[in-house]
Amino acid sequence: MAACQADPGELLAFFQPAPRALPLYEALEALLREQFPILNIRVQKTQITFSSRHVFACVSLPGRKLGNRSDAALLLTFGLAFRLEHPRIAQVVEPYPGRWTHHLLLHEAEELDPQLMDWLQQAYGFSMAK
Repeated sequence: MAACQADPGELLAFFQPAPRALPLYEALEALLREQFPILNIRVQKTQITFSSRHVFACVSLPGRKLGNRSDAALLLTFGLAFRLEHPRIAQVVEPYPGRWTHHLLLHEAEELDPQLMDWLQQAYGFSMAK
């Protein structure tokens, strides 16, 4: 399966309400492309999804509901088979038994660290096992 690129025009339209968040998104996308051999990207109206066989993560522009006060932030969402307890995680929900959805706010590229990439690797593996 070949990787699917996001259309640059769709990305610009998505980030039009918060253009300062685009560089952070581009840094995240570059890391995901390096780490995951199969990566499909789909730009939708309210989120950008990252998938292999199934969606394993997505980003959206956060509203004020998670304490976001910046137009340069991203809300990163990923799924795991377990509840991850960590101060970086802003919210966790269990929409289905054994499927935990985690939300965290990203404000700067330095937050795209090995710990975050490990969580995304686990989410990728979880999506491939479905």
